[in-house]
Amino acid sequence: MTQRTHLDHGLSVLHARLRTPAPAAKLPPQRDIHPFITLSRETGAGATTLGLELLPRLDRAFAGGPAWVLLDRDLLTHALTQHQLPASLAAYLPEDRISEIRATIGELVGLHPSLWQLEQQVCEAILQLAHVGQVILVGRAAHLVTRTLAGGLHVRLVASRANRVARIARLLGCPPADAATHIDRQDEARRRFVRTNFAQDADDPHLYDLVINTDHLGPAAVAQIVLQALQEKSVPPAPAPV
Repeated sequence: MTQRTHLDHGLSVLHARLRTPAPAAKLPPQRDIHPFITLSRETGAGATTLGLELLPRLDRAFAGGPAWVLLDRDLLTHALTQHQLPASLAAYLPEDRISEIRATIGELVGLHPSLWQLEQQVCEAILQLAHVGQVILVGRAAHLVTRTLAGGLHVRLVASRANRVARIARLLGCPPADAATHIDRQDEARRRFVRTNFAQDADDPHLYDLVINTDHLGPAAVAQIVLQALQEKSVPPAPAPV
């Protein structure tokens, strides 16, 4: 699946979900907890590949609900700028959830419209999508934006520098030295974004439910690990004994 096909497919799935939300009667009982996944990654660790591997597995595992959608940075930005995504999502959330989301955004990024307008919009979209559920959110510190929501599984993908350089060189068709420079710039930009906006260290393993090294595990194996963890986390806790 090319990046363009991935973008078009993701938007079409998202729009279909917003036009025709699945009837509540068809949803499994645990849907009180809306499952979603956040993927944080080192550059070249394989987040988009994993996301595409997960989609059909998630659709089978959570059959009866709406199709899952993978939202990486490009798709989310495109949806926001072209399709008024938060406004569309708001129709499917209770009013108290909307005010809760807006209050959370104020705490996360501050109320500075001229400087933070786009970031507020992105954070609001991420929170709304997570509330609706059945979405994979890649990057944008989604694990921090959604950390108070039940049902989310927060995953960090890492890999050795040598493997990541080789992957990016193949992907971009460039010399390894250029791939290494690209990796350094991307990783530092992501660390700076998390540090500046959330006062956190993106490399801190305590911020995630799973940290997976993709050096020796292929996408199918990693997808199976993530799916099993999400299924366990999506089961409501048993009532406390009386």
